[in-house]
Amino acid sequence: MIRPFVLLGALALLLGLSLAGCASGGGGNATTASGLDLTTTSDEPDARRRARLRVELATGYFEQGKTTVALDEIKQALVADPNYSPAYNLRGLTYLRMGESKLAEESFRRALQLSPLDANVAHNLGWVRCLQADYKEASTLFGRALNSPIYTERAKTWMTQGVCQVRAGESAEAEAAFTRAFELEPGNPITGYNLAQLLYKRGDYPKAQFHLRRINNSELANAETLWLGVKTERRLSNHTAERQLGEQLKRRFAQSKESAWYERGAFDE
Repeated sequence: MIRPFVLLGALALLLGLSLAGCASGGGGNATTASGLDLTTTSDEPDARRRARLRVELATGYFEQGKTTVALDEIKQALVADPNYSPAYNLRGLTYLRMGESKLAEESFRRALQLSPLDANVAHNLGWVRCLQADYKEASTLFGRALNSPIYTERAKTWMTQGVCQVRAGESAEAEAAFTRAFELEPGNPITGYNLAQLLYKRGDYPKAQFHLRRINNSELANAETLWLGVKTERRLSNHTAERQLGEQLKRRFAQSKESAWYERGAFDE
């Protein structure tokens, strides 16, 4: 069974969530695509300015891991302006970090209601729906984000779409999504590993090797990437490379299950 790769510390957070627009005040109810003027500092209402400053402060606390403090600041932002979409987006991220997926979903839905063209919010809501196994709505929301002409994080959304499709058992669709993500952001190890895993599963070992070597020759290698690298090199009869990766696995991740599998030659684990 293929498991989506979401390790590598902070990169796991980047897989599903988008802070874009929270601190900047983006995602308001006026965008160029709607034919309306963007709100600028000179004509920003006082209530909106207070809400924006609170969200900027809350974003800083969120990034520092001070979740409760961030939530308090978000509440103050919504007191100042109950229709400020970035506050709801950040509240959704905060609730999700707290394990409150239903509350997170409600916040993202409210943010999207206020800013229907905000691709970052659509992405975030899509990730929540994916976590809740509603893959159909998740795909619709990811598509909504990808269709935005001003969206700048398409690689992340393609990657997250791929993870959801793996969860849904849609291997061919997931491979296509990861391939698109790789084209846009070739250095992302989450994309690279997941794509390699799918390629390995369907027997395309040379292409899997290409992606795994990029990761395993970097500081981002871990037990999972090294183990898949061992198995891939073995399939290609590259025994020297197989041995080198195995030794690295034992040396760097001696307590991992992958190291134990290597020691006993359990290459089908």
